[in-house]
Amino acid sequence: MTDQNPSPENINTDAFVGATIGAKGSSKGKKVKNVLGSSQTDPNKILPITYKWAREYYKKGVANNWVPEEVSMQRDIELWKSSDGLTSDERRMVLWNLGFFSTAESLTANNIVLTIYKHVTNPECRQYLLRQGFEEAIHTDTFIYCCDSLSLDPEEIYNMYLTIPSIEDKDRFVVSITQSLLDPNFRITDEKSIQKFVFDLVGYYVIMEGIFFYAGFAMMLSMLRNNKMIGVGEQFQYILRDESVHLAFGVDLINTIKEENPDIWTDEFKKSLSENIQKAVELEKSYANDSLPRGILGLRPDIVSEYVEHIADRRLESIGLDKIYNSANPFPWMSEVIDLSKEKNFFESRVNEYQQGGSLGW
Repeated sequence: MTDQNPSPENINTDAFVGATIGAKGSSKGKKVKNVLGSSQTDPNKILPITYKWAREYYKKGVANNWVPEEVSMQRDIELWKSSDGLTSDERRMVLWNLGFFSTAESLTANNIVLTIYKHVTNPECRQYLLRQGFEEAIHTDTFIYCCDSLSLDPEEIYNMYLTIPSIEDKDRFVVSITQSLLDPNFRITDEKSIQKFVFDLVGYYVIMEGIFFYAGFAMMLSMLRNNKMIGVGEQFQYILRDESVHLAFGVDLINTIKEENPDIWTDEFKKSLSENIQKAVELEKSYANDSLPRGILGLRPDIVSEYVEHIADRRLESIGLDKIYNSANPFPWMSEVIDLSKEKNFFESRVNEYQQGGSLGW
């Protein structure tokens, strides 16, 4: 398995493939339960567990449980209302990221519940998908909480996917590369349909959650590192921790389907996936330019673009594709920021982390 808190920048392919191979196998001569729907799979029978990695991700999600109301927004409110608290470019960056994430999280949640769950019938994977769906709902609630706390116009924030071209372009691209899952008549019946399903999984997990989210994470966590908008920044830190597990699960799911259906992994198919990831990188660069027209807090569009390229190479390698950019990581602190402090001053009066049922760490 991966580390307790997997690094969002460096998901290792070998680790995931090794976990998959180690978790698979038959028990007393019984047939292995395939991850996709088949006559061998009873979705109501979770034991014996075939894919131990899916069970571990579920338990990790439970251990990471949080809700936005645990995070105080008082200092953010004071800073946001202050006439000289933030520059116009800092405000722009905050609004752009709230606008993108507020609808992107809903898009991801809807497709997990309505489409991916339908085709991934393995019970332990379904258990995790339900957990992920819950976490996406928490993330959606986070942006409601931020809008309410800062007295933002919800029409402005939640319509940015229609009014801001760089946000609209990203959302449209994800929808365009996940058409199979959106088709109510789509069925997994042969290698071609399995390819379509994996193509869409790469769209959701590798591109949406693994690339499109990360420029925004770097921007908002830079605010936190500079002691600005610390409530919003801390909530983005929690979301990043969740998303790193979502991404790890998605990569394991994709690699497992590849292993069980090796004939789908043709050169032509791999090329189509690589080309989509390159298109995603260009869209994310445009979003960075839009969010940071002049650069702030040590962030410039060219530096964020370099980070996006670095992230894209990690994503390519995680699913067995060749890296393209060979860009260095300009934000090494992003690998560390995911490790949340396990203790919090009691008088700040909020729960920082749930360890296990009923046991609270203050």
